[in-house]
Amino acid sequence: MKVAIVGSTGMVGEVMLKVLAERNFPITKLLLVASARSVGKKLTYKGVTHTVIGLTDAVASKPDIAIFSAGGATSLEWAPKFAEVGTTVIDNSSAWRMDPSKKLVVPEINATKLTAKDKIIANPNCSTIQLVMALAPLHNKYQMKRVVISTYQSVSGTGVKAVRQLENEIAGIKGEMAYPYPISRNALPHCDVFLENGYTKEEMKLAREPQKILDDRTFSITATAVRIPTAGGHSESVNVEFNNDFNLNEVLKILNETPGVTVQDNPDTNTYPMPIYAHDKDEVFVGRIRRDETQRNTLNMWIVSDNLRKGAATNAVQIAEYLVQQNLV
Repeated sequence: MKVAIVGSTGMVGEVMLKVLAERNFPITKLLLVASARSVGKKLTYKGVTHTVIGLTDAVASKPDIAIFSAGGATSLEWAPKFAEVGTTVIDNSSAWRMDPSKKLVVPEINATKLTAKDKIIANPNCSTIQLVMALAPLHNKYQMKRVVISTYQSVSGTGVKAVRQLENEIAGIKGEMAYPYPISRNALPHCDVFLENGYTKEEMKLAREPQKILDDRTFSITATAVRIPTAGGHSESVNVEFNNDFNLNEVLKILNETPGVTVQDNPDTNTYPMPIYAHDKDEVFVGRIRRDETQRNTLNMWIVSDNLRKGAATNAVQIAEYLVQQNLV
């Protein structure tokens, strides 16, 4: 099993290598791939030093699987080139997510739709993944009608430049700005670029991607995405209206029995999900589960996950694991 990690020197690339090692993914040859400026760098995987190579050399090596986390432009240009030589690409950018010819996959929900013919597979947005992990089992039971979501997203979702900005501001150091304003002691209602409709790209991803993953457009989602000064972990306040009424104890039972979801919900002991506890974990944590008393069939909950792991690297590796287990590569 020859595996290429494209974008191996970036934040998500580093976490991908960590997750691959932790899960003991069956690799016989590892190709660490990055842009021209990073070629020649040395990275260590499982105690072995590897030299970073360029994209052309990586395509020529014809890996079985290539996991991309190198930005949309790189994915649009290079994913088809890998696919042409028989490589199955798992892409972490937004480049292919809404392409009707490409699958958008969260393994616990819709991996069974994958076939050997799927040579470019899209990894959903980090905020989308944790949202659908919690909503999918409830949608199956009660049928969602409308979802209102506000996100509280860490600076790591923007990248290393944003993490550095936060660290510099906390230390009182002037440096390069990833955001148009300070992020320390602040909250920016601005994740990704603004679109003509007044929403940001991140907000529209949250509105559209769950419909594709669940293969259902009978429900609607409206979102406000906010960047907050946390180093890692995304949080979401979610209000979901169902077509059918629910029992809270049954909701808790469903979520407790959902693989990959951990319920943390006990007001008496101040038990609820927080980014600080989700750090470096693969679960999606759900709490503050309560009925909306202003409207019928409506539930409030709070969802937290490590955006670099289940929100990116772990989900991609889980897709790769499924492909190997099912002999699809």
